[in-house]
Amino acid sequence: MAIDSKHVILTGGSGLLGKEIQKRLPDILAPSHDEFDIENFEAMDAWISKNDVSALIHAAAYTSPPKAEQEPMKAMSANIIGTANVVRVCHKHDLRVVYLSTDYVFKGDTGNYSEGDNLNPQNLYAWSKLGGECAVKMYEKSLIVRTSFCEPVFPYEKAFADQYTSRDSVDVIASMILDVALNETISGVIHVGTERKTVKELAVKLGKTDVEDLLRDEVSFNVPYDTSLNLDKFNSVKNKESKS
Repeated sequence: MAIDSKHVILTGGSGLLGKEIQKRLPDILAPSHDEFDIENFEAMDAWISKNDVSALIHAAAYTSPPKAEQEPMKAMSANIIGTANVVRVCHKHDLRVVYLSTDYVFKGDTGNYSEGDNLNPQNLYAWSKLGGECAVKMYEKSLIVRTSFCEPVFPYEKAFADQYTSRDSVDVIASMILDVALNETISGVIHVGTERKTVKELAVKLGKTDVEDLLRDEVSFNVPYDTSLNLDKFNSVKNKESKS
Protein backbone atom coordinates (compact mmCIF):
# COMPACT_ATOMS: atom_id res chain seq x y z
CA MET A 1 0.00 0.00 0.00
CA ALA A 2 1.44 3.37 -1.02
CA ILE A 3 2.04 6.03 1.62
CA ASP A 4 0.70 9.52 0.89
CA SER A 5 3.74 11.80 0.54
CA LYS A 6 1.81 14.64 2.24
CA HIS A 7 2.30 12.68 5.47
CA VAL A 8 6.00 11.91 5.01
CA ILE A 9 8.88 13.77 6.64
CA LEU A 10 12.13 14.10 4.69
CA THR A 11 15.37 14.81 6.53
CA GLY A 12 18.29 16.17 4.55
CA GLY A 13 16.04 18.14 2.23
CA SER A 14 18.81 20.59 1.33
CA GLY A 15 21.15 17.83 0.12
CA LEU A 16 21.60 16.39 -3.36
CA LEU A 17 19.18 13.52 -2.83
CA GLY A 18 16.77 15.57 -0.74
CA LYS A 19 16.37 18.18 -3.46
CA GLU A 20 15.78 15.46 -6.06
CA ILE A 21 13.12 13.79 -3.92
CA GLN A 22 11.33 17.12 -3.48
CA LYS A 23 11.23 17.60 -7.25
CA ARG A 24 9.26 14.37 -7.46
CA LEU A 25 7.19 14.93 -4.33
CA PRO A 26 6.63 18.68 -3.95
CA ASP A 27 4.13 18.11 -1.13
CA ILE A 28 6.52 16.06 1.05
CA LEU A 29 7.26 17.59 4.46
CA ALA A 30 10.87 18.82 4.42
CA PRO A 31 11.56 20.84 7.57
CA SER A 32 14.81 22.79 7.76
CA HIS A 33 17.74 21.78 9.93
CA ASP A 34 16.76 24.47 12.45
CA GLU A 35 13.23 23.05 12.68
CA PHE A 36 14.17 19.37 12.68
CA ASP A 37 17.72 18.82 13.92
CA ILE A 38 18.36 15.06 14.01
CA GLU A 39 20.81 15.58 16.88
CA ASN A 40 18.01 17.16 18.95
CA PHE A 41 15.39 14.58 19.94
CA GLU A 42 13.16 17.11 21.72
CA ALA A 43 13.01 19.39 18.67
CA MET A 44 12.02 16.51 16.39
CA ASP A 45 9.47 15.28 18.91
CA ALA A 46 7.87 18.73 19.15
CA TRP A 47 7.74 19.16 15.37
CA ILE A 48 6.12 15.77 14.78
CA SER A 49 3.56 16.44 17.52
CA LYS A 50 2.31 19.43 15.53
CA ASN A 51 2.01 17.63 12.17
CA ASP A 52 0.04 14.75 10.72
CA VAL A 53 2.73 12.29 9.66
CA SER A 54 2.99 8.54 9.10
CA ALA A 55 6.53 7.99 7.79
CA LEU A 56 10.01 9.51 7.68
CA ILE A 57 12.65 9.23 4.96
CA HIS A 58 16.02 9.78 6.62
CA ALA A 59 18.41 11.22 4.03
CA ALA A 60 20.30 13.63 6.30
CA ALA A 61 23.89 12.48 6.78
CA TYR A 62 27.55 13.32 7.00
CA THR A 63 28.52 12.06 3.56
CA SER A 64 32.22 12.68 2.88
CA PRO A 65 34.53 9.64 3.30
CA PRO A 66 37.77 11.67 3.31
CA LYS A 67 36.41 14.25 5.76
CA ALA A 68 35.15 11.48 8.06
CA GLU A 69 38.74 10.36 8.48
CA GLN A 70 39.62 13.86 9.69
CA GLU A 71 36.42 14.52 11.67
CA PRO A 72 35.23 11.13 12.97
CA MET A 73 33.23 12.61 15.85
CA LYS A 74 31.18 14.76 13.46
CA ALA A 75 30.42 11.68 11.35
CA MET A 76 29.46 9.77 14.49
CA SER A 77 27.20 12.55 15.77
CA ALA A 78 25.27 12.84 12.52
CA ASN A 79 25.21 9.28 11.22
CA ILE A 80 25.06 7.24 14.42
CA ILE A 81 23.67 9.43 17.20
CA GLY A 82 21.44 11.40 14.82
CA THR A 83 20.02 8.25 13.27
CA ALA A 84 19.41 6.72 16.69
CA ASN A 85 17.45 9.85 17.60
CA VAL A 86 15.42 9.52 14.41
CA VAL A 87 14.58 5.90 15.24
CA ARG A 88 13.63 6.83 18.81
CA VAL A 89 11.26 9.57 17.69
CA CYS A 90 9.72 7.35 14.99
CA HIS A 91 9.16 4.65 17.58
CA LYS A 92 7.49 7.14 19.92
CA HIS A 93 5.10 8.33 17.21
CA ASP A 94 4.66 4.96 15.46
CA LEU A 95 6.15 6.17 12.15
CA ARG A 96 7.71 4.08 9.42
CA VAL A 97 11.38 5.03 9.00
CA VAL A 98 13.34 4.63 5.76
CA TYR A 99 17.09 4.97 6.24
CA LEU A 100 19.41 5.77 3.35
CA SER A 101 22.58 3.75 3.81
CA THR A 102 25.54 3.04 1.55
CA ASP A 103 27.18 0.28 -0.48
CA TYR A 104 30.36 1.08 1.47
CA VAL A 105 29.15 -1.05 4.41
CA PHE A 106 30.63 -4.01 2.52
CA LYS A 107 34.32 -4.93 2.38
CA GLY A 108 34.34 -4.37 -1.37
CA ASP A 109 36.49 -7.29 -2.47
CA THR A 110 33.93 -9.34 -4.43
CA GLY A 111 30.96 -7.18 -5.48
CA ASN A 112 27.43 -8.34 -6.30
CA TYR A 113 26.53 -8.03 -2.62
CA SER A 114 23.13 -9.29 -1.49
CA GLU A 115 21.18 -7.83 1.40
CA GLY A 116 22.24 -10.59 3.80
CA ASP A 117 25.96 -10.67 2.98
CA ASN A 118 28.55 -9.97 5.67
CA LEU A 119 29.18 -6.31 6.49
CA ASN A 120 32.76 -5.11 6.84
CA PRO A 121 33.26 -1.34 6.36
CA GLN A 122 36.68 -0.21 5.17
CA ASN A 123 36.62 3.46 6.19
CA LEU A 124 35.19 5.59 8.99
CA TYR A 125 32.38 7.03 6.88
CA ALA A 126 31.15 3.50 6.18
CA TRP A 127 31.42 2.56 9.85
CA SER A 128 29.30 5.56 10.77
CA LYS A 129 26.62 4.58 8.26
CA LEU A 130 26.64 1.01 9.55
CA GLY A 131 26.19 2.42 13.04
CA GLY A 132 23.05 4.09 11.73
CA GLU A 133 21.89 0.78 10.29
CA CYS A 134 22.27 -0.82 13.72
CA ALA A 135 19.91 1.73 15.23
CA VAL A 136 17.34 1.24 12.46
CA LYS A 137 17.53 -2.56 12.85
CA MET A 138 16.31 -2.15 16.43
CA TYR A 139 12.94 -0.89 15.13
CA GLU A 140 10.60 -3.24 13.33
CA LYS A 141 8.72 -0.60 11.34
CA SER A 142 11.72 0.26 9.18
CA LEU A 143 13.47 -0.11 5.85
CA ILE A 144 17.20 0.23 5.16
CA VAL A 145 18.01 1.25 1.58
CA ARG A 146 21.64 0.67 0.58
CA THR A 147 22.55 2.69 -2.47
CA SER A 148 24.99 5.13 -4.05
CA PHE A 149 24.42 8.17 -6.26
CA CYS A 150 26.14 11.21 -7.75
CA GLU A 151 25.36 14.45 -9.54
CA PRO A 152 23.55 14.16 -12.93
CA VAL A 153 26.68 15.52 -14.59
CA PHE A 154 29.85 13.94 -13.22
CA PRO A 155 31.55 16.82 -11.35
CA TYR A 156 35.20 15.74 -11.23
CA GLU A 157 38.06 15.78 -13.69
CA LYS A 158 39.19 12.30 -12.64
CA ALA A 159 37.29 9.10 -11.82
CA PHE A 160 38.30 5.76 -10.38
CA ALA A 161 39.17 3.37 -13.17
CA ASP A 162 39.71 0.50 -10.69
CA GLN A 163 36.60 0.78 -8.53
CA TYR A 164 33.33 -0.98 -9.41
CA THR A 165 29.94 0.23 -8.27
CA SER A 166 26.16 0.18 -8.85
CA ARG A 167 26.08 3.96 -8.44
CA ASP A 168 24.11 6.14 -10.82
CA SER A 169 22.86 9.68 -11.27
CA VAL A 170 20.77 11.00 -8.37
CA ASP A 171 17.75 11.54 -10.63
CA VAL A 172 17.77 7.83 -11.52
CA ILE A 173 18.38 6.63 -7.97
CA ALA A 174 15.84 8.99 -6.34
CA SER A 175 12.98 7.52 -8.35
CA MET A 176 14.07 3.99 -7.43
CA ILE A 177 14.31 4.89 -3.75
CA LEU A 178 10.79 6.32 -3.73
CA ASP A 179 9.48 3.14 -5.37
CA VAL A 180 10.38 1.24 -2.20
CA ALA A 181 10.27 3.99 0.44
CA LEU A 182 6.57 4.74 -0.10
CA ASN A 183 5.59 1.06 -0.24
CA GLU A 184 4.82 0.21 3.38
CA THR A 185 4.81 -3.53 2.64
CA ILE A 186 8.60 -3.46 2.06
CA SER A 187 10.73 -3.70 5.20
CA GLY A 188 14.12 -4.95 6.30
CA VAL A 189 16.94 -4.17 3.88
CA ILE A 190 16.89 -3.57 0.12
CA HIS A 191 19.57 -2.65 -2.41
CA VAL A 192 18.98 0.07 -4.99
CA GLY A 193 21.23 0.79 -7.96
CA THR A 194 21.94 0.02 -11.59
CA GLU A 195 24.36 -2.17 -13.54
CA ARG A 196 27.92 -2.91 -12.32
CA LYS A 197 30.48 -0.51 -13.79
CA THR A 198 33.64 1.40 -12.89
CA VAL A 199 33.27 4.92 -11.63
CA LYS A 200 35.01 6.10 -14.80
CA GLU A 201 32.48 4.22 -16.92
CA LEU A 202 29.74 5.93 -14.93
CA ALA A 203 31.33 9.33 -15.59
CA VAL A 204 31.36 8.64 -19.32
CA LYS A 205 27.76 7.40 -19.15
CA LEU A 206 26.83 10.74 -17.59
CA GLY A 207 28.51 12.69 -20.38
CA LYS A 208 32.01 13.30 -18.96
CA THR A 209 33.80 11.86 -21.99
CA ASP A 210 37.14 13.55 -21.22
CA VAL A 211 37.42 12.22 -17.66
CA GLU A 212 40.91 11.10 -16.62
CA ASP A 213 41.88 7.94 -14.72
CA LEU A 214 42.17 7.96 -10.93
CA LEU A 215 43.42 4.91 -9.03
CA ARG A 216 42.35 3.89 -5.54
CA ASP A 217 45.86 3.96 -4.11
CA GLU A 218 46.24 7.60 -5.14
CA VAL A 219 43.84 8.91 -2.47
CA SER A 220 44.23 9.30 1.29
CA PHE A 221 41.35 7.06 2.41
CA ASN A 222 40.52 3.40 1.83
CA VAL A 223 38.41 2.99 -1.32
CA PRO A 224 36.80 -0.46 -1.75
CA TYR A 225 37.51 -2.31 -4.99
CA ASP A 226 33.98 -3.52 -5.81
CA THR A 227 30.83 -2.58 -3.88
CA SER A 228 28.40 -3.40 -6.69
CA LEU A 229 25.02 -4.53 -5.38
CA ASN A 230 22.87 -7.54 -6.12
CA LEU A 231 19.53 -6.07 -7.20
CA ASP A 232 17.42 -9.25 -7.30
CA LYS A 233 15.20 -8.17 -4.40
CA PHE A 234 14.53 -4.74 -5.91
CA ASN A 235 13.78 -6.25 -9.34
CA SER A 236 11.45 -8.78 -7.75
CA VAL A 237 9.53 -5.99 -6.03
CA LYS A 238 9.26 -4.04 -9.28
CA ASN A 239 8.05 -7.14 -11.16
CA LYS A 240 5.33 -7.71 -8.57
CA GLU A 241 4.22 -4.09 -8.85
CA SER A 242 4.04 -4.25 -12.65
CA LYS A 243 1.85 -7.36 -12.49
CA SER A 244 -0.54 -5.97 -9.88
